[in-house]
Order: sequence, then structure tokens, then C-alpha cells
Amino acid sequence: MATYNEQLQRVWHQYTDEHGGTPATLREAVAWGVEQRLIEPPEIDPLDKVISDMGRALREEYRTDEHGRRYRVNHAARITKDGVQFVLWAEMATAPRDHMLKAFAGRRNQIVGECIQLKRDVNVYNGMHSHTEPIQMPLDFTPDVEENEILEQMDSGMDPEGGDDQPPPDGPSAPH
Repeated sequence: MATYNEQLQRVWHQYTDEHGGTPATLREAVAWGVEQRLIEPPEIDPLDKVISDMGRALREEYRTDEHGRRYRVNHAARITKDGVQFVLWAEMATAPRDHMLKAFAGRRNQIVGECIQLKRDVNVYNGMHSHTEPIQMPLDFTPDVEENEILEQMDSGMDPEGGDDQPPPDGPSAPH
């Protein structure tokens, strides 16, 4: 028997076959799959729904520090206790250092995993379309990060040359 994910993948592929392979929203594909009786919307545990919503809300909460840097307030760290995995959340301002180390390492590992898969996907696409110019996808984000930091500093009135602690010429900026 196919897993739930495999069922959804099958519906997606049937939908794209039926609609000529053109890009589509997932809502269109799911509505079509339900209409065709290929899938049935699952009954959802209300507590699981609110837990999922809270996780999304916590990930999306940002604040701005006194230097004008926008940061994520809440951080999740995956831990294993007695062979069972948990995700613990904490606010950056009060989280123990060990929690933040785990949270940052976990996010970094997600990014690395995404980059590995992106590189593989680009290579496969280029192989499938060898008659066209290959898509180049650099994975060194250093210039992007540096440029973004400079732009943020300029937007907040800070000296992009490293003067984080220098207020703008006309005084401190108001909190955002």
C-alpha cells in the first residue's frame, strides 16, 4: 500500500499529465484530486492544527535590536531523550546557550541539505536539457550575505564599514 506522500505524489503526476504539464498551484491539484475521488481530505486533530500554526507563528516573529538588526525571536532545537525526538522552543533573549547552539546548527544543516539537493536538481535538469545552455547555480553565499548586511546597515543609518555602535548623524533612529 502506498504511503500518504506517495498517494499525493501520484495525484500530482496524474493532474499534471491531465493538464499538459503546465505549472499549477497545489490547491488546483488537490481540488482536482478530491473531485476525481483520488484522495480524501484527512480528518485533522484540532490540537495538531494549532500546534502547527503556533510553530509557524513563532518562526515568523521578528524584532529589531538597538542596532537596527532584524532578528528571529523564537528558536527551535531538536533533541532526543530516551530515544524519542522532541522539538523544544525558546526565546533568544532567555534561551540557554546550549539551546541556541543546537538551534543554529539545525538551521545550518537544513540550509546545507537544501544546497546539496539544489545542486543535484540543477545537474539533473542540465542533463535532461543538454541541448540548451546549462543553468549555473553558485552555492557560495558570502557575497549575498555581505551585500545584504551592508544594505541593512545603510537602511538603518549605520556605517557599513563596521561602525555598528555609531548612531546616524541626526541621532538614534526610532525603533521599527
